[in-house]
Amino acid sequence: MMTIGLYAGLLGLIYIFLSYRVIAGRRQYRVALGDNHVAPLQRRIRVHGNFMEYVPLALILLLLLGRLLHAYGVSAEQENLRFRISGMVATMTVLLVASLSLIGLALG
Repeated sequence: MMTIGLYAGLLGLIYIFLSYRVIAGRRQYRVALGDNHVAPLQRRIRVHGNFMEYVPLALILLLLLGRLLHAYGVSAEQENLRFRISGMVATMTVLLVASLSLIGLALG
């Protein structure tokens, strides 16, 4: 749970940054609503929207799918390793991708 809170917090800061980029683009190109067919503004809006669409689902899946599979696998009297392993793989995959993404953003 602490890991999800950390990533949610970091992703929230990235979301604020992406929001600021859209606002700055609107000011720069003097566009109050929509994108007025300005390609750089369209890209900023789409990056912001894409982030907003996928991040919540990724956090939910990390929390629910990985943890539920793991909990189910561990809690059974005759432990079903498939569920335990699947839960850990799902959790570690999301952590790996998120970690590498944050490192890439920091270095890029």
